[in-house]
Amino acid sequence: MISKNDFWDNAVAKSFFKTLKDELIYQTRYETKSLAALEIFEYIEVWYNKKRRLSAIGYNTPEEYGAKLLINKKVA
Repeated sequence: MISKNDFWDNAVAKSFFKTLKDELIYQTRYETKSLAALEIFEYIEVWYNKKRRLSAIGYNTPEEYGAKLLINKKVA
């Protein structure tokens, strides 16, 4: 975040957590906190970062977008 009172800084995080809640948390009943933590970790690391395409980054996955940024940075 850049500044304490700039609500735009928080928009990306809020959007992500809304997606996490809508796609996973509200759809699942967890038996324990450790199972919930494992499911959330798998959602983020396996699904969200590697497979889910996001319109905000040109319908790339976060992993693909990050790789493209690194390639462009090396070329420049």
